[in-house]
Amino acid sequence: MTSAQTPAITLTIAGSEATGGAGAQADLKTFQELGTFGIVALTCIVSFDPKDKWNHRFVPVETQVIADQIEATFSNYGPEQLDTVKLGMMGSPATISTVSAALQERQPKNLVLDPVLICKGQEPGHALDTDNALKAELLPKATFVTPNHFETEQLSGMTVESVEDLKAAAAEIHRISGAAVLAKGGVRLAGSEAVDVFVDAHGMEVLSAPKIGEHAVSGAGCSLAAAVAAELAKGASPLEAARRAKAFVTEGIKQRVAGNTPFDALWQGGLRP
Repeated sequence: MTSAQTPAITLTIAGSEATGGAGAQADLKTFQELGTFGIVALTCIVSFDPKDKWNHRFVPVETQVIADQIEATFSNYGPEQLDTVKLGMMGSPATISTVSAALQERQPKNLVLDPVLICKGQEPGHALDTDNALKAELLPKATFVTPNHFETEQLSGMTVESVEDLKAAAAEIHRISGAAVLAKGGVRLAGSEAVDVFVDAHGMEVLSAPKIGEHAVSGAGCSLAAAVAAELAKGASPLEAARRAKAFVTEGIKQRVAGNTPFDALWQGGLRP
């Protein structure tokens, strides 16, 4: 465990989301709220287009620039200082290969993968190539995976329509990857509870909280994975990290931030007294 004077360090390798609701912005706010020293290496820049139904405008960061950012961070903080990395949106097979190579050299103790499999605005074939690269190159390296409903179905190859389905799919992703899994049912499953399923080598636990509205909130998935990373960096077990991350996101959704987009954004300060 780190002392109060020396915070744990957490790195997110993720995309920027210009309105501040998701991506690296959400990750850094989560890291700060949970008491870790947050660092970001940007992989892409996403800015919603208000003239086109708020669809994504996606601009990748050059792979050499991504590699340079990670090199600077890993060179500044040794493995004993920085042992926890969270992965968010990659956006392209080239980015995935660049990040994978950097992680192979460092091999952090905690590697939390938020497996972003869809980026609206990308050409479908390119998106599929990105998804396949993520499964092949990053999923095997992960120690903890936080798929949403769609990603859970894609990674497990199963249809998820109930809590029992979610439990089976989470177990399958754990079997495939060897990682701890927090599979999110959220508002996608019927019922009054937002249900997520945690599974690792020690067992399974269903985490539930009353649903807050019927629509997904921007930044919930990013913040959940970032919260898991922050708790792991501070010394929590995977199950403890999952429980705390669930509580963090639930409170953040209660105090969501509305703008002109058709979706609200989670506020990372929801647990403040």
